[in-house]
Amino acid sequence: MERRGAAAGGDVCVCQAVLPAHADHRGELSAGQLLKWMDAAACLAAEKHAGVSCVTASMDDIQFEEAARVGQIISIKAKVNRAFKTSMEVGIKVTVQDVLTNVEKIVSVAYATYVAKPVGGGKIELEPVNLLSTEDHLEHTLAIERRRIRLGYEQVFQNLMQESNKEDTFEEEDAVSTDLTHVQSIELVQPPHANHHGNTFGGQIMAWMETVASISASRLCHSYPVLKSVNMFKFWGPSVVGDRLVFNAIVNNTFQTSVEVGVRVEAYNCEEWIKDQARHINSAFLIFNTVNDKGELLTFPRIKPTTKDGMRRYHGAIARRRIRLARKCMLSANEDKSSDPWERSNQAYVSYSNIAALTHLAAKPGWEITSTLDDIKIWTHEEGDVLSLKVEMQVQIPSHLAFSLLSDFTFRQQWDKHFLTCEVLQAVNEDEKIYYVTSPPMTDHKPRDFVILVSQRQPCKPSEPYIVAVKSVTLMSMPPSSEYCRSEILCAGFQIYGDSNRSCTVCYFNQVTSGVMPYLAANLTGSSKSIEDTALECIKFLELKGSKY
Repeated sequence: MERRGAAAGGDVCVCQAVLPAHADHRGELSAGQLLKWMDAAACLAAEKHAGVSCVTASMDDIQFEEAARVGQIISIKAKVNRAFKTSMEVGIKVTVQDVLTNVEKIVSVAYATYVAKPVGGGKIELEPVNLLSTEDHLEHTLAIERRRIRLGYEQVFQNLMQESNKEDTFEEEDAVSTDLTHVQSIELVQPPHANHHGNTFGGQIMAWMETVASISASRLCHSYPVLKSVNMFKFWGPSVVGDRLVFNAIVNNTFQTSVEVGVRVEAYNCEEWIKDQARHINSAFLIFNTVNDKGELLTFPRIKPTTKDGMRRYHGAIARRRIRLARKCMLSANEDKSSDPWERSNQAYVSYSNIAALTHLAAKPGWEITSTLDDIKIWTHEEGDVLSLKVEMQVQIPSHLAFSLLSDFTFRQQWDKHFLTCEVLQAVNEDEKIYYVTSPPMTDHKPRDFVILVSQRQPCKPSEPYIVAVKSVTLMSMPPSSEYCRSEILCAGFQIYGDSNRSCTVCYFNQVTSGVMPYLAANLTGSSKSIEDTALECIKFLELKGSKY
């Protein structure tokens, strides 16, 4: 397999002036036109890195935060975050700038996957991205987490579909039949619609999909709908010049002020057209709002599915909405927020949030060293009112053994006196476990307890660390008890780097909460060595256990 790619990675900026030809009836940039520009910029970034032709595989959930108007400037920055074997994740950031005021606002942030398609169809292996900045390293690490979410999405969706089917959520009174919202449109793919690979340009297909979806939504609200988000464009196969593309759009469900429209795209060549042999090439779910003249959100009527397939789409929209809201909650979470509920709809995003929080904390600039022993260093980091702790330990065992021992929190009592008990509440999968932990009392004379999610990740290449991330979660099956003071871990965990075949560096991080503060304060004032003592016990435990392997 040939290795290809510009090691400097793909980094592209595209600027466009919003002209009347790009606008809708409100004078705002049409969503279809913006999707074209986003796909083109991301494809350019992918090809800049790969050095060969690339095609769109998918574009993740897209949220539109701001509208751009005629006369304003759109800037689209696209960058390859990580290259896998033959595919890449490209990050896309869209901003709008007002020419008169120079004010810039974020329109959308999205992630797309592109696949390298060299001429002749041979297989290649992409070169890794050259990481130049702290932001590059962060996005590179989190790209793996986003890939896990993509790959696991279907299973999460099916689980939620089973739950939704059990719920009697359908109300027939005053509901509108979905049949009234069905829209079919046919497009002939002509040379201007093709990209430089000879296939139909992915952005053009997205724009056509947005048009038919908008018409479908308008039949329900009798107004002009506004696209607010897209639940992943996924390309199942290519189409070419001369193909007939058939777009079918229908409203799946409504949720007070929003409506979900499903769009399916099928392709036919001349022979397939006669024989009615369709090729499914694309599908997506688009969410619209509609507003009145004052900019106030309007309410959509309830809908009534009339077929078995319609009922499936009705419940599917409920499941997708749960996932969408969970994603929005997790990815917009503040660092100082309390624990997240652990539910089927948000497990992937809570896990992502857990890994992302620790990765961001470790990468922050401005760590200051406050204490140094032979094998232990203590660092602190201040940012506003937030104080964080880092303990760096040199351990004489291989990194994979340290990872195995530190990721199993049932061992924690053997070296950490702050753990009285520790039991597994849920073994979610091989990388995620939820523990129930009790700790000695602090000033309130009550022992403390925690419900924590522990997410573990092995490195994809030698230069990356093993990760054990920890944060509090809320489980309905484990409510607070009067016997304990329920406490929170906002962000904590380990990063483990291999130094040699026999040694490693273990870094422990903790975003300091009220429970940790007395220990840290005592250490900083010199009246206690509790943190150093715990670190020494950790090293002793790891080296003793490691010597037995």
